[in-house]
Amino acid sequence: MKIKRYDLIVVGAGPSGLSAALEAAKRGLEVIVFDENEKPGGQLFKQIHKFFGSKEHKAKIRGFNIGKQLLEEANTAGVKVVLNATVIGLYMDKEIVVKIDEAIHHYKGDAIIVATGAAENMVTFDGWTLPGVIGAGAAQTMMNLHGIKPGEKVLMLGSGNVGLVVSFQLLQAGCEVVALVDAAPRVGGYGVHAAKVARTGVPFYLSHTIKQAEGEDHVTGVTIAEVDNKFQFIPGTEKHFDVDTICLAVGLSPMSQLLKMAGCAMEDNPKRGGQVPLISDLGETSVDGVFVAGDVSGIEEASSAMIEGRISGVAASYYLGYIEKDELYAEVKKNTDALENLRQGMFAPKNRGKILEKTEEGIDISMNLLKKGYLSDEEIEKYPGVTHKIGIHPVMECSQNIPCNPCQDACPKHCIKIGENITSLPTVDETKECIRCGMCVASCSGQAIFLIDENLDDTYASVTLPYEFLPLPEKGTKGYGLGRNGEKICEAEVIGVKTAKAFDHTNLLTIKVPKEYVMKARFFKA
Repeated sequence: MKIKRYDLIVVGAGPSGLSAALEAAKRGLEVIVFDENEKPGGQLFKQIHKFFGSKEHKAKIRGFNIGKQLLEEANTAGVKVVLNATVIGLYMDKEIVVKIDEAIHHYKGDAIIVATGAAENMVTFDGWTLPGVIGAGAAQTMMNLHGIKPGEKVLMLGSGNVGLVVSFQLLQAGCEVVALVDAAPRVGGYGVHAAKVARTGVPFYLSHTIKQAEGEDHVTGVTIAEVDNKFQFIPGTEKHFDVDTICLAVGLSPMSQLLKMAGCAMEDNPKRGGQVPLISDLGETSVDGVFVAGDVSGIEEASSAMIEGRISGVAASYYLGYIEKDELYAEVKKNTDALENLRQGMFAPKNRGKILEKTEEGIDISMNLLKKGYLSDEEIEKYPGVTHKIGIHPVMECSQNIPCNPCQDACPKHCIKIGENITSLPTVDETKECIRCGMCVASCSGQAIFLIDENLDDTYASVTLPYEFLPLPEKGTKGYGLGRNGEKICEAEVIGVKTAKAFDHTNLLTIKVPKEYVMKARFFKA
């Protein structure tokens, strides 16, 4: 039996695996990547939303475009990517067994990077095996890779970032999201993600979970019920919804089976998602020459996975003698600094499980946002990005310390300030004049920025808001302004529609509303 040999074998062609392969190939290593899927890129090509972070984290770029960039760079660097290739064995001598079609192949690497990612968790309830109960990742695959609607009427279980983002994507695909449900008493993901879902009219049911899925041969309905602090159903709180799809976004678990097989030292770490390998700062496991990157070592965002991949790729290059120690240290420091920037703020790994009561600026955390998914009209004024002035000006409804600053870079007149700390709440420099270009609105990955003219005329004011739905309303379209909770609050008319290549498919819709609703109307419905 002939064993093919490579300098570096990477298992997994997702964001971390491709990033690792690219860094190694740039330094002269012969690199091969195996992935069980028919397309490379992993979760990136499912992600149509804009990333958070800063320029170095590819902020305000949509996930699938980041995937395209990575693939182009990997191809240019000479990385060989083999698809429909399932790695079924990994051994201590750095030999792998790969199933390609029906044939079994053996490969040996001088170093190996495992970047197998994570698998969706499931929950059980009466009827959970019915067709129509699907994972959020499966829903994304159907919508964003194959152009298929997962269903017409969908209930989402899970209010973490995945549940919130996929709920919004379901709406964009033309599905009706009847409710967003979570057994936890608070929204788990970014408040800006929750807010953009809430203002479309999707109700949040926190401290609720699914009691039963209904139907004979497919889902036709679902019953949820409130749970107590021990997650036990409270009798008499049942609520029924007619749905054809139940979407589950209840967390991820690292796919670490290959590492166990190879004899890597492991630990149970609930904060990192489950069974994960013990690793060094360079991503090296206890088995010499075997490295990891991405979700297989702990669940984080795709941005973090790419940086971890770069660190492992550089570390493998050093391990094999392709770079000197000085280059290793410089590259690791640069990437570690970038990673630490992403791991700051309220959602930092160190804060998981903690109940925070104030922002870094000392402002009370919005309980309304955490329990209902939106900021109340009464509390919005306390945030530093919310200002009033004559003429057009930005209003930034960003209320949590998340690592993100594209708005600061997007404004050509420097009206918006965040500062050196990427997690600081944005503020408005009132000495600068807004030119209503809309770049801040379009660049905001959380769709939390609006341009306000409080004095359009004696009676009306205008709100310019981000809009990512089709069909795009035309100028002159009449309808309703929706409040932050998604309820109709006033009549509204579209007085401007603006698109530009630089907006990257975030259209700007300007609506005219009565003056008294200018700080309340945050969505438009024809």
